Order: sequence, then C-alpha cells, then structure tokens
Amino acid sequence: MKFLNLDSKIILREAIAGVTTFFTMAYIVFVNPSILATPGTGMSFEGVLTATVLLSFSMTLLMGLYGKLPFAVAPGMGINAFFAYTLIIGQKIPFPTALGMIFWAGVFFVVVSVTPLRVKIAEAIPANIRLASAVGIGIFLSFIGLKNTGLIVSDPITFIKVAPISTTVGLSFFGFAINLWLLKRKNPFAFLAGILVVTLTAFLLGKISAPISFFKAPDFSSVFLKLDVISPLKLLFLPAIISILFTDLFDSISTFIGVAEACNLKTESGEPYRLKQGLLVDAIATMTAGVLGTSSGTAFIESSAGIEVGGRTGLTAVFTALCFIPCLFLSPLATMVPSYATAPVLILVGGLMFRTVAQISFDHLEEAIPAYLTIILIPLTFSITQGLLWGLISHVVFFFLAGRKKEISPMLLGLAIISVSLLAIESWK
Repeated sequence: MKFLNLDSKIILREAIAGVTTFFTMAYIVFVNPSILATPGTGMSFEGVLTATVLLSFSMTLLMGLYGKLPFAVAPGMGINAFFAYTLIIGQKIPFPTALGMIFWAGVFFVVVSVTPLRVKIAEAIPANIRLASAVGIGIFLSFIGLKNTGLIVSDPITFIKVAPISTTVGLSFFGFAINLWLLKRKNPFAFLAGILVVTLTAFLLGKISAPISFFKAPDFSSVFLKLDVISPLKLLFLPAIISILFTDLFDSISTFIGVAEACNLKTESGEPYRLKQGLLVDAIATMTAGVLGTSSGTAFIESSAGIEVGGRTGLTAVFTALCFIPCLFLSPLATMVPSYATAPVLILVGGLMFRTVAQISFDHLEEAIPAYLTIILIPLTFSITQGLLWGLISHVVFFFLAGRKKEISPMLLGLAIISVSLLAIESWK
C-alpha cells in the first residue's frame, strides 16, 4: 500500500487530521440513534447505534482506501429525520420496508454514479432548487430540535405552541450555548461537548440514571439485515425512493464541491479531485445503510475540519474510520443521552444549512417562487419529497409562463414530468 511509503511526518499530519474530523462528527453516534429510535419507529437505539458505527467505519475506510479522499462518511442529517418522521411515523411504513427503500435508492445511486446520468442530472437541477432544498431541510431539522427541547408542543387550535420553560428546556439551551461558544472558536469538540455536558448535568440533577454497565456487545439482532427489499418495489413507494436518491445526490455533490472549493482539493480544470470515486463511495454507503439498519450514508461536511489542519490523502479517512471502532461497545453510555441533549445539535446544524438562503436568487419571480415553495413545503409537510417535486415542477411551469422556455433543458423537462408522475402515484393510493 502506498500509505506505507509515506514520510512519518506526513503520517502524523494525516493522523491528527483524521482524529480532528472524528471529533467534529462524533455527535452522529448519539444523534442518529436518537432520531431513528424515536418512539413510534419500532427501531432499537442500540441496534441503530451499531448500524451507525459500522456504516461510518466501513464507508469512511472505503473512502480512504478506494476514494483516496480525506472525507468521512456517516448517516446524513436531514435524511435521517425524513426516514424516521416522514416515512415510518408519518406514512406508517414499517421500518424494514423503509430500510429497503434506502437500499433501492442506493442501488439507483450506484447506477447514476457509474454512468453519464450523474453529470446530466447534476447539471439539470436548477441551482436555486438545490440551495432551497438545503434551506428547507435545515428548517426541518431545527423544528425537530425545538420539539425535542420541549419548547414547542402540539396544540389542537394553533397546531403548535410554545410550552412553559422547564428544566429540560433550560438544559437544552445551556447545551446550545456551549455548542455555539465552541463553534465560534472552531473547536472540534463543539457538538460533542454540548451533548456530554448536558447529559452529565441531567444526571447530577437526577433527570437520568446511570446504566447498569458501561460497555455492551454490539446489537446485531434488532435492525441488522432486517430490511425488506420486496415491499419497496411497489409504485406507491417510488416517489420517496427517488426523493432519497435526489437528496443523496445533491448532498454528495454539494459537499464535495463545497469542500473542494474551500480547501483547494481541485484538479487543474477546477473540478473536485476524484469526484467520481467519491460519489460512488457515497452511493455504496446509501445501499449499505439499508442493509446495516440505518438511513442513508453520505460524506460529511465536517471533513473540512480535518482537511483544514492538513489532511490531504485517503489516510486521513483511514484514521477517522479507526476512531469509530470503540464506539461499537458504548451503547449503554449512549442510551443515557436524553433527546434534549442532542436537540441543540439539530438546531445548529439546521441553522448552518439555512445559511445557503443567502445564495438563492430572488431577483425574478419565476426563480423565487419555486425556491420558496421548496423551502416551505419540506418542513410544513415533513417531507423532502414534496419540497423537491413541487420545486422542480413549479420551476419549469414558471419559466414557461415567463417566456424562458429556452432555458429549460430536456433533462430538466424530463425530471419535471417524472415529478408530476410521482405526485400522481402518491395520490393514487
């Protein structure tokens, strides 16, 4: 392996970068199970934690060895909320079927990644819609975070309302303050520190109790290999599968392009370095996620933290992957973490995603309204699918009405027609 021929100083630099990346994203080990194991999903916290760690370890390792890129891979934020709250709880889809939907979305993603379709789809999706989907997902995450703090509760008349300030709300915002203070100082422990401090404080206040043991063998019985690959083949589930595919594709491309621009990981032609290999790993991560028992895997934007401190090769990802192994045995400690400890992470990640709203063009009505619909429909319908489909359809319709039909590519027109078909399939139940 080429890694063995590297200078010891380079290896040390890559190791530091890999560990830095791990600590900036270690929160996913706690947050992902807390979302997927929400009451009503039927999924086991310990099982999802095992799946989360296995996926993060194996796919980050693959990114390093095959992709030769300093990116870490783990279950993506946003799609995990869509998986739990929209598919399982909202649409009453059994979690094995939902896992099968993730698997098939991954299969389609692999096909797209190894064919010219990848470039054509990426180029056809309007930039405004891509940006708006990130904003909408950010609001979606923040809403769930605020709900988990206990600050927002349901109301039969106004739908939602602000609840009285409680101890859990106070603890959540204490964690939020810690997260924000450390984020401002670019501390790699920002999210993790807030989760741990709130959990410890809750324990000292008697809000939670310590587990009987601190270590436990991984759970391979509850969600591992529990996917149903037959049921998702019904037409009824096609819109959600396509939505997962599009979301993964947008997320992956935007992460690779964004980090490449920020950290100068580009080829001489200006394209992200080894983009095809990176997208293929992301596609395999989505497919593998369904098998292991979690929502889609994707390259994490937090990888930029490790790159900023010197990570430049796949060895960075290898070191990050190795850091996940001990987490397999920490499920008893992870189950101590209350939802109001991870809620600030959801709110802040949502806020960070919302920043892209500044890049959206609102100068022309035919560009502004589709973006606006995409943004508001994702959180209001609890569905990324609805936001993307209506955004694509309205973009094409408004451009026709505005006399800009020459700017609509055949691929975009095709995607809009597919979107109409998917909405029709959803309505025909």
